[in-house]
Amino acid sequence: MDERQALASFGALSQESRLQIVRMLVVAGPSGMAAGTIAEKLEVSPSNVSFHLKELDRAGLISQQREARSIIYSANYDALGGLVRFLMEDCCSGHPEICAPGTEIAACCAPAEGKVQ
Repeated sequence: MDERQALASFGALSQESRLQIVRMLVVAGPSGMAAGTIAEKLEVSPSNVSFHLKELDRAGLISQQREARSIIYSANYDALGGLVRFLMEDCCSGHPEICAPGTEIAACCAPAEGKVQ
């Protein structure tokens, strides 16, 4: 991830609802969630959640796919891991053992289908 991408990601995550959406989608796993379900859980209007989903999609932090009449959103684990790795890249002044927990988290892959972490 380059600095421009990191800035776009941080910009998208710097709003409370968007951060909550990303965290929800990470927990939901690869199966994702429908926009209506996200709106219900956040207790916001569908148009409000649609705006936030568009911003997260533009930043590359989530992806979407159509299933029948619904659009299902899921976390982009590669992009989220890349963001963590970007932060940890020059970590700890040459003492990687200090950064080990963070780099292990960044290296993780998407949870197994249906598994909640």
